[in-house]
Amino acid sequence: MASSQSAGGSSSMSQSRSGSQLPQLRCYQDEVTPIRVVKYHGPTLGKRFYGCGRWPRTCGFFKWVDELDEVSELQFRLLEKDTEIAQLEMEKQNVG
Repeated sequence: MASSQSAGGSSSMSQSRSGSQLPQLRCYQDEVTPIRVVKYHGPTLGKRFYGCGRWPRTCGFFKWVDELDEVSELQFRLLEKDTEIAQLEMEKQNVG
């Protein structure tokens, strides 16, 4: 399983159906990974994922698209909390 760090230095984005921008990830072979859709019947039917572009002889790279959304949301919330802590520390220094 790859982390979002697999994206390398790429700042390229692709358009999702909802209009939001999706990062362009790179597989373990440092190639851009296409966004694919599960076509087999089952609980993940229609779910989007990044997969190595050399299918079926892949490097094994796989990442659900919605996992990136969850990670981005958590990173944003962490940044908000860090900002709030910094502001409180500044207020404390101004009072003392």
